[in-house]
Amino acid sequence: MTEFDANWPDDADGDVFRRLAAIEFEFAKTWSVDYNVDFESWPPSGPALELLRFMYGELAVFPPDQSDIGYVQFQIVGPVTYEGVTSVQRRASSAMQLFGGVCESWGVMR
Repeated sequence: MTEFDANWPDDADGDVFRRLAAIEFEFAKTWSVDYNVDFESWPPSGPALELLRFMYGELAVFPPDQSDIGYVQFQIVGPVTYEGVTSVQRRASSAMQLFGGVCESWGVMR
């Protein structure tokens, strides 16, 4: 069993970590974590995309469709920690605030 701090805050991200722990997710392994940035209006501006590329590298842009409002996704590879995930979300959201963007969702494929 992997050692980790199971005292995650009572918030949406903490809930995800508790669900991952319940399925015996290997937190110490290296994973590719997907982060999604939502924008108030579509499409995101060129400068917003340029800044995200500068900060995080390659982006995937998913335009709106019938079931989704559209988002921009980037990935970071490394161990999955609460502090790591939430700090990336805070940095990305802070950088995208001027462009009407926010990073509030993330995921990892097992």
